[in-house]
Amino acid sequence: MIQRLYVNNFRCLENFELSLTGLNSALLIGRNGTGKTTISYALEVFQQIGRGKNKVGDLVAPNDFTRGHTDVPMRFELETIINGQLYKYILALELPEGLKELKIAEEQLLIDGKPIYSRKGGEVSLYKNPQSDKTAQNESLFVIDWHLVALPIIQKQSDKDPLQVFQSWLMRIIILSPIPSVMTGESNGSTLYPKREVSNFGEWFTGVLLRYPAAYSIIDKHIKAIIPDFASIENELLAKDARELTIQFALEGKGSLNIDFKNLSDGEKCFFLCALVLAVNKYYEPCFCYWDEPDNYLSLPEVGHFVMALRHSFKQGGQLLVSSHNPQAIERFSDENTFVIDRKSHLEPTLIRPLIELHRTGDLITSIICGDISL
Repeated sequence: MIQRLYVNNFRCLENFELSLTGLNSALLIGRNGTGKTTISYALEVFQQIGRGKNKVGDLVAPNDFTRGHTDVPMRFELETIINGQLYKYILALELPEGLKELKIAEEQLLIDGKPIYSRKGGEVSLYKNPQSDKTAQNESLFVIDWHLVALPIIQKQSDKDPLQVFQSWLMRIIILSPIPSVMTGESNGSTLYPKREVSNFGEWFTGVLLRYPAAYSIIDKHIKAIIPDFASIENELLAKDARELTIQFALEGKGSLNIDFKNLSDGEKCFFLCALVLAVNKYYEPCFCYWDEPDNYLSLPEVGHFVMALRHSFKQGGQLLVSSHNPQAIERFSDENTFVIDRKSHLEPTLIRPLIELHRTGDLITSIICGDISL
C-alpha cells in the first residue's frame, strides 16, 4: 500500500506530495491540465524500474524538467507498506551543464528507516541486514554508470531479499489509460504486466489464466453481472503461440453467437479489462492500480457499478487510485478519499488537498460545475 508519493521538478509537479495512508481506494478530481495524468507518469517511473528498465534516458527526458529548471534535481520518493514493513525509495536525477542525458544524483532504499543501499553519483553502498538492531555498516562498495539506476542491477540473494521483494512490488504496479481501439485480443505470447494503453490485453489475459486458472471464475462472475447473455471466453490457438480471444453469447431458446474480442464495443472491452483487474488483484497478490478515467467509454447507467466493483475488490486488499470527471464516478467516493488537484496556470505548480479540508456550499457536483472548488 502506498503511503506517500513525493515528486519535485517533474513536469507540472513541484514539491508535490500525495498521502494515501490508510486508503484502499482514492479519487483525483480537477480541471483538465492540472496534473492528474502526470501523477500516473511519475508512478510509471517506479513501475518501469521494477520491470527492469535501468537506463535513465528510458525513464525521463530533459524536457521533463519543470519549465526547463535543470538547476534543480528531478526527485521521486515513494513510501509503501509491504508485508507490514515501510519501504522508502528515493531517486534524484540531474542534468549537468553540457550533458544531453540525465544522470543519477542520489538513489536510496530504506526499510523501516534502515538503509538497504544508498548511492551518490556512481558509487553504490550496500548495507548489512537491516533487520538487525545494530547500526548498519557498509558491507560493500561498487561503482556503476551514472546513467543507470542501481535497483534492477544489484544482485538479489533470494526471493525474500528486500531488494527483490521491493522490485517485485514495483513490477506489479498497474497503470491504465486504455485505448479500446488497440485492444484486439490477439496475442503472440503471454505476460503478467499490461501496457498503459492495454494494447497487450490478449497477452495479459493469456498470462494471467495460464498462471492462475481459477482467476477465470472472477472474470466470468463480473461479466455475467453486466452482460446477461455472456456465456464464455475462448482463447483460440491459431498457430504456434498465436491466439485470439473470442466471446460467446447465448440465450436459452435463441441460440448463441461468437464475436471476436476486437469487434466488441469500446465499453464492452472496458468491462473485460475491469474483470481482469479484479482477477489479478485477487490471485496475483494485492497490487496498486492507477486507472486514469475508468469511466471513459461507459454509458451513465454502467459507471456506478463499474466503479463500485473496483472499489469493493481493492477494499479486500491492494490499493486503487483513479481520476475522473464523471459525476456518477465522483459520487462513489467520499470526501475523505477524494483529492482535489488544481493549477492556476501553466506557469504555476500543481496543488493537491483532500476534499474534506476544503469549504464548499451545496453538493459536490454543483460546486465542480460552478467552479466553486479551488485551492
